[in-house]
Amino acid sequence: MDELPPTASGKTHALVPLALFAAVLGISISGPLVRLSHAEPLAIAVWRMGLTLAVVGTVAVATGTWKQYRGLSRPDLLAAFGAGAFLAMHLWSWIVSIGMTSVAASVVLVNVHPIVVALGSAIWLGEKPTRTQIIGIAIALGGAVLLAFGDAHGGASSAALNAASSTATIGAGIGVHHPAGGARALEGDALAVFGAITVALYLLLGRRLRQKLDVWPYVTLVYGVCFSLLLVVALVQGVTLAPQPPRELVLFAAMAIGPTILGHTAYNWALRHVRAYIVSVTVLGEPVGATLLAALIPSIAEVPGALTLMGGAIVLAGILLTARRD
Repeated sequence: MDELPPTASGKTHALVPLALFAAVLGISISGPLVRLSHAEPLAIAVWRMGLTLAVVGTVAVATGTWKQYRGLSRPDLLAAFGAGAFLAMHLWSWIVSIGMTSVAASVVLVNVHPIVVALGSAIWLGEKPTRTQIIGIAIALGGAVLLAFGDAHGGASSAALNAASSTATIGAGIGVHHPAGGARALEGDALAVFGAITVALYLLLGRRLRQKLDVWPYVTLVYGVCFSLLLVVALVQGVTLAPQPPRELVLFAAMAIGPTILGHTAYNWALRHVRAYIVSVTVLGEPVGATLLAALIPSIAEVPGALTLMGGAIVLAGILLTARRD
């Protein structure tokens, strides 16, 4: 398959660095917001995507860019469905994992997707990373492992960790406890890794489809598929979607505005201008921001240790190296 250029002119769009920076800020608040919510994981995902879809869909209609759907082929529509389905699986698995392990561990493990994206980009999109970028990815992943190691060995002290008996019930009778280590934390870690694999596939499919659609019709289509699938699963499992307390509605709106509209949509915009693995590795900035916020918010109070801080610094170094094109 021919290699996709960064843009039609072969030059990277000047706003890409700003968009990626804004996206990292947006998704960094996702983990802390999920931890603060008392709603069921599927309810969180449905409300988050429903509110997001209302905004981006309005923009797509108002700008008339929805007309681009007329030029989509059947394979394009299948790619959109696949991207939406993988996004739905990512949101569900990661939101559940937040209730089983620490914010730091969850956001780190869900961000190991550059390995999948780099391999998938090389195989399916012909987008082979340079030697410098491969080194950058390796450094960033090494930092992520160090961060997770520090967290797993008592690198974070948390008010939530001391409240292991606190539990919330989710669909299908599964209980989500505040993280307390052990087998439950390992299950949460596994769900976070599954979330990493599904978000990688979501980015890979999006990279190809974004060459045919502007960002607003693209996200409206993919988020629409994601929302529909989450809604069906929630209804089948009998998850309580409404009514929700005002506090939860505020959290849902914050998740829609920050992590999704600012975060995911900015990444989806960037997919048209830079290679998928560059977008993917930039997301590794999320653990740094999310861990810092989790430490500063009193009701979470997960204070990172020395290994966690060191790992975060290495992650940032890897991101900077991967952004280089030589």
